[in-house]
Amino acid sequence: MTTTTAMRKRDDDEYDLRGLHHQNQNQNQNQTRRHYGGSGGGVSFSSSPSSFPTTEQVRQLFTRAVSLLWKWFAGPGRRHAANLSVRFARRIQRNMIIPRLVSFPHLLVAIWVLVIMWGERWVFGSKVEECEWRHWERWMLQEIKLIMDLFFTTEQPPGAAPHHLIFVADPQLIDPHSYPGRPWPINPLTEQITDNYLRRSYTTLQHKLKPDTTMFLGDLFDGGREWKTAAGNFDEPSWARPYPSDEAPYVKEWKEDYGEDFWIQEYMRFNDLFFAPFIDNLSGAANDEGKNGQRGRKIIASLPGNHDLGFGAQVKIPARDRFRAYFGEENRIDVIGNHSIVSVDTVSLSAGTAEENAVHGEEMKEIYEPASMFLDSVKADKRKAIERELRFWRGETEEVGASGVGYPSAVEEAEENDFSKYPSMDPGVEAGRDDFPTILLTHVPLYRGPGTPCGPKREKWPPSKPAPGEKGPMIPDHRNAISVSAGYQYQNVLSESDSVKLVDKIGNVKHVFSGDDHDYCELVHDEKKQGVREITVKSISMAMGVKIPGFVMVSLWNPIDTRTGKSLLAGGESGNEEDYSTMQTHLCLLPSQLDTFMRYAMLGVVTVALLAVRAFLMPVMGWTPFALKTLEGKGGFGAENGTVLPMYKDKLEPPAHHHGHHHGNRHRGYSSGGFGLGLGGPGSAPAGELGNRTRGTSSSPYTAAPAYGAGAGGGIQRSNSKGKKRDKENGRWGWGGGGGGPKIEIKTEDEMLYPGGDKWKARRMGGHGAGGLVGGLWGGWRGGKLTVRDGGREFVTCLFRVVWMTGALWVWLNWRG
Repeated sequence: MTTTTAMRKRDDDEYDLRGLHHQNQNQNQNQTRRHYGGSGGGVSFSSSPSSFPTTEQVRQLFTRAVSLLWKWFAGPGRRHAANLSVRFARRIQRNMIIPRLVSFPHLLVAIWVLVIMWGERWVFGSKVEECEWRHWERWMLQEIKLIMDLFFTTEQPPGAAPHHLIFVADPQLIDPHSYPGRPWPINPLTEQITDNYLRRSYTTLQHKLKPDTTMFLGDLFDGGREWKTAAGNFDEPSWARPYPSDEAPYVKEWKEDYGEDFWIQEYMRFNDLFFAPFIDNLSGAANDEGKNGQRGRKIIASLPGNHDLGFGAQVKIPARDRFRAYFGEENRIDVIGNHSIVSVDTVSLSAGTAEENAVHGEEMKEIYEPASMFLDSVKADKRKAIERELRFWRGETEEVGASGVGYPSAVEEAEENDFSKYPSMDPGVEAGRDDFPTILLTHVPLYRGPGTPCGPKREKWPPSKPAPGEKGPMIPDHRNAISVSAGYQYQNVLSESDSVKLVDKIGNVKHVFSGDDHDYCELVHDEKKQGVREITVKSISMAMGVKIPGFVMVSLWNPIDTRTGKSLLAGGESGNEEDYSTMQTHLCLLPSQLDTFMRYAMLGVVTVALLAVRAFLMPVMGWTPFALKTLEGKGGFGAENGTVLPMYKDKLEPPAHHHGHHHGNRHRGYSSGGFGLGLGGPGSAPAGELGNRTRGTSSSPYTAAPAYGAGAGGGIQRSNSKGKKRDKENGRWGWGGGGGGPKIEIKTEDEMLYPGGDKWKARRMGGHGAGGLVGGLWGGWRGGKLTVRDGGREFVTCLFRVVWMTGALWVWLNWRG
C-alpha cells in the first residue's frame, strides 16, 4: 500500500509540473503577441495574406536580432567562448608534450610526409635531372674538328653552341568533353590531379633543363573543337559524321553551356600551366640575345591538333580562326639553331583527300586551301627566312625596305611594271645559298604500311618476339605498330598522298616530329618519302592512356658561314655535311603517377596493419595509450572532470578491535588505484599471484603500469592473528616501507600522462612458447581492465591522427599545384 501511494503521489507531481510548463508556455506566447501586436508600439504584422512587412519593420526586426545576439555574446556567449578556448588550450597543451610528439602515430606521419613529398614534388626533379643535356649529348668529335678549322678565327660562328629544343605533345587538358557522364566530384578532382601533374612536369622541365626553344605538337585541349565560338557558323556541315554513342547524349548540353567564355577560361588555364613557367624561367645566360650564336628563348604552340579543330572534312573553321587568333599562324617557318622548322596544319590539309571531297569539294576548299597554298610557296619562304637570319648575323637589317635597301620611288602603270627589278628577300635558287637542314612538324604522323614496327621504346605495346631462329625485329608487327585506321574526328596516320606531298614540296626534310598517338614511335620511311626519320612524341599528360608520360629533347648543332649559309661541320667550304649529323634526340621519361598512387595504397595498408597490431598488443607490452579518452576514462592526467593535481591516499589500517573475525588462513584485500595508470607498483604482488591472494578492484587502464595509488599489496587487510606481525614488517599503514602515514604524491605533467623510467614495465607473460604468448595476451586484456572498446578507440584515434595530418598535407600540395 505504501508503494502504491508513493507512485500515485509521484504521478500527481509530474502532472502538476506538466500543467505548470504549459501555463508558462501560454504566458510567453501571449507576451510575444502583445510585444509584436499593433497596440504595443512594436512591430505589427497583419494576419491577412495580402500584407507584407515594410522595410521599417524588417529593419526593426534586424536591429532587435542584432541586439539580442550582442547581449547573448556579451553574457553567456562570452563564457562559452572562454570555456571552449580553455578546453582547446588544454588539449593543445596535452598534445604538445615530448612523449606525445614522439609517439608511434607521429612516426608514421613522418614516414607519410616523406613519401608524399617524394610523390608530389621531389620525384619530378629526380626524373628530369636524369635527362640533363650533358648526360646524352655527344658533339665531341664535331667540336674538335670545328676548333681545329677555326683555330685562327677570333669570332665564333653562329651556332657554335648547340641549340636545345624540346617537343611537347598532346597535353590535351581535361574538360567536360573528356569523361562525359562522370559525377561532379570526380570530374573536377581528375582535372585538378592531371593539371598538377602537367604543371609539375613542365615547370621542372623549364627550371632544370632551360631549353632554348619549346614547341608543342598539337592537341592542346581535349574538347577545344566542341566549344562554340562567339562568331561564325558553328553548326555541323551536312557531310559530317554522327557523334559516337557515348558523346551524342551530351552534345546539346555542350552547345548550350560551353561557348566562347569557357574556351577563354581554358586558354587562360593553358597559359597558367605552360606559358607562365616559361616566362618565370626566362632569366639566365641562355636567354641572352646572340649568346653562343642563339637568338634567345622562345615558345611556340601554334600547331593545332584534331581535338583543337577537328579532322579533315569536319574541321570547324570558326574554331580554327579562334585558335589562330590566340596561338599564332598554324602554317609557319621558324629558323631555330640554323635549322628550318616547318609547321603544317595537316588536320586541315587532310580535307583535300577526304572521301567527302569528291561530292563537296567546292565547299571543303575553305578547309584545306590555306595549308595547300602554304606548301606551294614553302621553298621560297624558307629561302627568305634563311636570308633574314643571315642578315641578322651579319649585322644588317632583316627586312627589305629599311636603311636604304628599299624600293625606288616611281609612278608606273601596273600592267607595264616589271616586279623582277625590285629587291627581294628571296635570293633565288641561282644565288647558291645553302638550305638549312629542315625539320617537319605535323600533328598526325606520316603514312606507313600496316604493321610497321615502332621500335623498342614504345611503352604500351613493345615489339613482339621474333620466331625461333630469326634475327632482327618482327615485320610486320601489328602489335608494336601504329594502327592505320580512322574514325569520328580522327585518323591515326595521314594519307600516303598527303605524306609524299609534304616531303616533296617542303624539300631537304631531314627529320619529322609528330604527335597524336600518345605513345613513342620511331621509324625510317621508305623511298617515296625520301627515307626521312620520324619520331612520334609521347604525350606529356598522365591521362592519355600511357603509364609513363614523356617528351623529346633535341640538340641542334650547325655552325655556319654567315656569307653563304654553308655548314662548317664537314670541311668548311666544301659543304659536304652528309657524314655529319646536325641533330641528336633523346626521349625523357616522366614519373608514373599510377606507381605513386600504388605506393600510397601499399603504405596505407601497412599503416592500418601496424596500428591494429599496436592497439592489440598495447595492454600486453605496456605501451602508452595514444587516445586521450582512454586516459581520461581511467582517471589519468587530462580528464575533463578530474583534479589538476594528482593526489592519492590509501585507506588506513583499521583499529585492532576490528580484527575480531578470523577465517583461518583466508583473507580478503581491496586495492584502490586512485589517480594511477595501472596496477602493481614497487613492492606489489606480481600480477600472476594477485588472483590467488586477493580479490580487488582497480581503476588502471592496464596492469602493466605502476599504480599511483597503493600497490596490490596495500589497502585494507582483514587478517588473522598474525596481522600484527605483518604490520611490523610492512609498516603500520600498509605502505611497504614502514613509518609515515597517508601521503600525497605529486608528479610532473610528463610523469602523469606518460609514466616513464623503471616504473613503466611490460607485463611478464607467464611461460614460454605459443601457450605462454596466448596466455599473456589474454591476461593482458583481462587483467588490465581494457575492453574491446578501448582497443578500438586506440586504433581509430591513431588512424585518424595519421589520416588527417597526411591528408591535409596532400590536399594542400594539390591545392597549391
